[in-house]
Amino acid sequence: MLMRKPGFVLAAVALATSAALLTSGPRFAAASDKSTNGVATQVSAAQIARHIEFLASDKLQGRRTGTPEADEAAAYIAKQFQSYGLKPAAAAGFLEPFDFVAGVKLGEQNTFRVKDSSGERELRVGSDFMPLAFSASEFAEGGVVFAHYGISAPELQYDNYKDVDVKGKIVMILRGSPDGDNPHGRFADFTQPGLEIQNKTLKAREKGARGIIFVSEEKNFSDDRLSRMRHDLNFLDAGIPAVAISSQAADNILATQTQSLSADEGTKRAAVERLKSSGVPVALNNVSIRFKTDVVKVHAKSANVAAVLKGGDPALASEYVVIGAHYDHLGLGGPESLAPKPEGQIHHGADDNASGTSGLMELARVLAAERVRPKRSIVFVAFSGEELGLLGSGAYTKNPALPLASTVAMLNMDMIGRLRQSALFIGGVGTSPAWKPLIDKLNQAGSAAAAAGNGAGGRFQLSFGQDGFGPSDHQSFYVRDVPVLFFFTGTHDDYHKPTDTADKINTEGERQILEFVREAAVAVANEPQRIAFTKVKTESKPTGRGFRVYLGTVPNYSDQSDGMKLDGVRPASPAERAGLRAGDVVVTLGKTPIKNVYDYTYALGEMRAGEEVEVVIRRDGRLMNLKITPEKRQ
Repeated sequence: MLMRKPGFVLAAVALATSAALLTSGPRFAAASDKSTNGVATQVSAAQIARHIEFLASDKLQGRRTGTPEADEAAAYIAKQFQSYGLKPAAAAGFLEPFDFVAGVKLGEQNTFRVKDSSGERELRVGSDFMPLAFSASEFAEGGVVFAHYGISAPELQYDNYKDVDVKGKIVMILRGSPDGDNPHGRFADFTQPGLEIQNKTLKAREKGARGIIFVSEEKNFSDDRLSRMRHDLNFLDAGIPAVAISSQAADNILATQTQSLSADEGTKRAAVERLKSSGVPVALNNVSIRFKTDVVKVHAKSANVAAVLKGGDPALASEYVVIGAHYDHLGLGGPESLAPKPEGQIHHGADDNASGTSGLMELARVLAAERVRPKRSIVFVAFSGEELGLLGSGAYTKNPALPLASTVAMLNMDMIGRLRQSALFIGGVGTSPAWKPLIDKLNQAGSAAAAAGNGAGGRFQLSFGQDGFGPSDHQSFYVRDVPVLFFFTGTHDDYHKPTDTADKINTEGERQILEFVREAAVAVANEPQRIAFTKVKTESKPTGRGFRVYLGTVPNYSDQSDGMKLDGVRPASPAERAGLRAGDVVVTLGKTPIKNVYDYTYALGEMRAGEEVEVVIRRDGRLMNLKITPEKRQ
């Protein structure tokens, strides 16, 4: 399951029971009556376990998108689909490839020169400085302003940019804050892990800086994570050149301002430390820097795996019910990991999401073995790139193998392997008036199991989410007006850690969930009229520390180039009232130019509830200026 980056929907979906929905809708046939549906094979816990043991094995090394191990997982899924007698959804075969940025690397033109009162010297890339992965590949040249922590917080009576003009200058800043890295300090919003470096860069850009230099916190530069070019698909271009330099190189630059150049080393170090801790911005006299960053994006390919079971009714077979799950995970860790040591260990991803992928394959096997096929066609899609930002489902919905206009519904399974006390979360129940009556009917159909102690009043203890937004692949379908359901057994202590292993999967619990999903899919596929789509009007306002306002926009994480594309806007939100809509590309919000999601969240942090700002969008190739008034986040 995707761990959402900057301040949008978090990966752990709360199991909160929704308000009752309208009960009008189709009168579904008894999908759970196996004799009437001609089921030849039942869902097998043993088959589920077999698939999970392979997908979550050490051999597949965590199935990170773009790796040979992820490709091996895709080939395994395709082989299973073929063995069940399914046909490829696309004419080219089961694998549907797409491109993405898999990483960044150093180009050949990275240089850094310092000129000060002690002379002119050149720093070495790798040992003295390193361009940041999100740096613009450009020259930066000019005078230097030491802006301490790079924090501008007038509301806290603290501003490292106060009374100093950094326009056209190069800004040098420290990591952290006057509170250190205290997560409960008053500056915690400015030092959030995963956001601090980006937000400080954007602040410097907003102030007009020509480039930015971060001072390493480590004694040995190679120990600093900024010395390793770890890219983020949501922040590939900061708009200005950005580098990290070693603490020794930074001290040498700062020493020219301390009047201690002729003193002994201990005196110079003490003077530099006093300068660092003063909190007052300082223009470094007689210092100029010229550096060039050259960051090369490395493109790679991955693939969704898509198969179709042709419907049995000639009149309805050209309509489709999609069942999906993502098969990628975190590989050997990285910034998405929640482990104490986030890199270098296999993140097995048994629950996230070998569980959903195994369920997808098992449902394909069972439905393909039915003597009587569902009336509509069933499409089985194993998505890649979900953990990197719904890349695979975004690619599928952008260029679908089968028409989205003919897609009746999408059922998504993500982390369904840890059923506990029969508690099952189902999201998206408000995206069609048909969902809630159907779910209630299917759940009550298991009353015999409930009587045996497997769940009071039904097969599962259900909780609901109404809208179709969320941290998994169903969102890519919901924003294109497809009714969705999202099946999820909840987060746990092993989420995004190496300890999410196959031995912890409740295969019998998953088997029960898959029977439920099968019945729901068959019921929708057999309904004479396609179910209606509903845009949910209740607002599920995502939370994020440091964000005081709410706009109601839903970013597209898989399509970011020179702006932030919107997948949708929430009904009755400030964004909808302003005239924003799905497909718009936000290029400016307030005073902030928008190139990506991080720019956008930075702009949100600068906004105040009730204060109207201008938003510039690109729609159908044309720029439009709109006005938006943010609401206070509840």
